[in-house]
Amino acid sequence: MMRLCIDTNIYSAFKRGNSEVISLLEEADEVLVPVVVLGELYAGFFQGMNQKKNLVELNEFLHIPGISIIEINNSIAERYGNIVKTLRQQGTPIPTNDVWIASAAIEKNARLLSYDRHFESVPGSMLITIFL
Repeated sequence: MMRLCIDTNIYSAFKRGNSEVISLLEEADEVLVPVVVLGELYAGFFQGMNQKKNLVELNEFLHIPGISIIEINNSIAERYGNIVKTLRQQGTPIPTNDVWIASAAIEKNARLLSYDRHFESVPGSMLITIFL
């Protein structure tokens, strides 16, 4: 079973029609969207010119069968704390939201799709796929 967790930049690439991203998402059995990614998307939409259109399109995307939202729970929060500690010890901190996204992906045993290479520093990287 191929379970993919998407970063904000992957949703953006999907919306721009990136054929590689579309193909990967279509091949997946399950596509997971961390609630933190939704927050980043909403923040962008509310500051942009096409707020209504973007909100409608996101809602349509989230209702496609096989797409689920990952809510933050205690287990993900604990994993987040451990990852932050490890990244600081390694001297490789990454943005806070990205630690939440990585924590959710690892917790759900999903491969994380992102254009951000800093995810390579996250412990548990055997579950992380950096899509470039």
